[in-house]
Amino acid sequence: MKNVAVKIDVETGDQVSAVISVPEKHVAGKGVGVIIAHGAQNDMENPLIAAVATGLARRGFLSLRFNFPYREQGRKSPDSQGKLIKTWLSVYAFLEGHKEYAVDKIITAGKSMGGRVVSQMAADRLISPDGLIFLGYPLHPPGQKERKKADHLYTIKSPMLFFAGTRDPLCDLDTMKGVLVKIKVKKELVVVDGGDHSFKTPKSLFRTEEEVSAGITEKCVEWLTAI
Repeated sequence: MKNVAVKIDVETGDQVSAVISVPEKHVAGKGVGVIIAHGAQNDMENPLIAAVATGLARRGFLSLRFNFPYREQGRKSPDSQGKLIKTWLSVYAFLEGHKEYAVDKIITAGKSMGGRVVSQMAADRLISPDGLIFLGYPLHPPGQKERKKADHLYTIKSPMLFFAGTRDPLCDLDTMKGVLVKIKVKKELVVVDGGDHSFKTPKSLFRTEEEVSAGITEKCVEWLTAI
């Protein structure tokens, strides 16, 4: 496995950094690639995102993680929805058309905001990924499970894999399970015991961040292999 740093031009005139984690035996135009977007308060070097990206590559799945423009420029406030979407589209097109690192299937993945944005894009048919992975889906504002943001999920045509922590204030598990019942395509929910929105667990559970990331990666590998 090797990591390749690249720059990707965005339609808005911005340029963002990305890292492609390439499996040892990657063949151009073959295999499965996973694009991973970060959440609102972190970037592509977030430990969970980096661990999943490199872990997938070691198991034979090419991955690409990237920054949104606001993080590239050192700002804390997320870009507009329009710019987030255009960045996602540019990154997706970059991998789709790359001569050396192109893949046969593209899976989109995201931590919180990064996943929510691409789910809306899939629902609006702006892209057609072969599957979606959500590393902590922001289903509702903290403590306001009645304000869930899920209607668009019901129109997505691709398989979906959700990860949610039992202590996540943005994803009440009972509410999420009710959403899953209404999703007609193949879907799966993986619950991380003790995990918060970033899958950090209490010290009492004696689970390191590395162990949690490894477990999430292993489940992703299992799911990707099946689809």
